[in-house]
Amino acid sequence: MQWQDVLADKSLRDLPYKIELNERGHIEMSPVSFLHSLLEGEIATLLRTQLDGRVFTELAIQTSKGVRVPDVAWGSNHFVEQHIKEIWASSAQEICIEIISPSNRTIELSEKIALYIESGAIEVWLVDEQGNISFYNACGQQQKSSYNIEIGKLI
Repeated sequence: MQWQDVLADKSLRDLPYKIELNERGHIEMSPVSFLHSLLEGEIATLLRTQLDGRVFTELAIQTSKGVRVPDVAWGSNHFVEQHIKEIWASSAQEICIEIISPSNRTIELSEKIALYIESGAIEVWLVDEQGNISFYNACGQQQKSSYNIEIGKLI
């Protein structure tokens, strides 16, 4: 299956899950909880109010292992200009953020970090259900974001 097939499939439009495609073209779905959605909104607001550029929720990104969809992402105005006419982003935004769900496995999250960075992300954030954030870049885990963002308590 290709991403345009997912978009065209009417049976997939109103599912309460995030949909991704793996490298074999198989659909992967993750259910979203109340807390997950709350954290997405808090992080989107944080990015929107502190960085110039655009905030994305669940924008599909083409990676070397299929289409991945970060929960929240931030892209510069330059990123937006480059990708605005695409059905899915052919490269990752500068910041890609995953909210860790109980169903996520450590190996899956590590792979997503690597895929987002390989696809062009400068940073990947992992947010746990308590609102704690881990920051990653091409050199591995970092103590803080390289972007000038004031992060308070998320929940």
